[in-house]
Amino acid sequence: MSERVAVRKTYKLFIGGKFPRSESGRSYIVQDANVALSSRKDARDAVVAARAAVKGWAGATAYNRGQILYRVAEMLEGRREQFGALGLRDEEVYAAIDRWVWYAGWSDKLPQVYGGANPVAGPYFNLSAPEPTGVVAVVAPEAPALLGLVSVIAPAIVTGNTVVVAASPSAPLAAVTLAEVLATSDLPGGVVNILTGRLAETVPTLASHMDVNAIDLTGVADAALAADLEVKAAENLKRVLRPAPADHDWFADPGITRMTTLLETKTVWHPKGV
Repeated sequence: MSERVAVRKTYKLFIGGKFPRSESGRSYIVQDANVALSSRKDARDAVVAARAAVKGWAGATAYNRGQILYRVAEMLEGRREQFGALGLRDEEVYAAIDRWVWYAGWSDKLPQVYGGANPVAGPYFNLSAPEPTGVVAVVAPEAPALLGLVSVIAPAIVTGNTVVVAASPSAPLAAVTLAEVLATSDLPGGVVNILTGRLAETVPTLASHMDVNAIDLTGVADAALAADLEVKAAENLKRVLRPAPADHDWFADPGITRMTTLLETKTVWHPKGV
């Protein structure tokens, strides 16, 4: 019997809850797997999917969003070995699972911390409540591939935003494997969309897109590219999160800054009556 040729796995994009091939038809090889090389058209399609999901996801109860994030943690727990086969350490995989649980717990607590009644002089109530920003473009950090990815996705979606993620070009397998977890975790299609390929090809499209409300530049290591993206983001006054410092500790307590940065505040005045 002649030696057989192994079938190389081909990873696709994750857009609108489905796994389409790249519109460009291109791919590149990472760890003996074919990974889609996204185009600008793919980026625009991902924004359309994210925008379509905003109303339903933002309108869901905080409790429901928390339950779905917890379900993601459950599914990830059951697929630990798959991530280990990608070369990820157990420490990172366990930390990523715990981070989903941590953010799930914040879903119905953040409004009490970030909103509330404001003291005013007059016969009325003044109430402030957090609301999601909308569609958020996210550039994932290169390392740690899974924990860093979870740490930028989870705080954005737990608060009701939808995201378009540009995965690390050099370490995309954690992102596309996470997409397979999300697809079976009760997460509505379009809440998380994942693009793989060259950042310089897709991220400028996201930064200048008029239907993207915020952009997280965490994974942009090129200072010139980051500056260009900030200029493009200013065209429709996007909220911008700056690139993470090289020595950022992703295993540390994340705090709530990533969640609150991607929130708007609605203030309501209401008369008390007599």
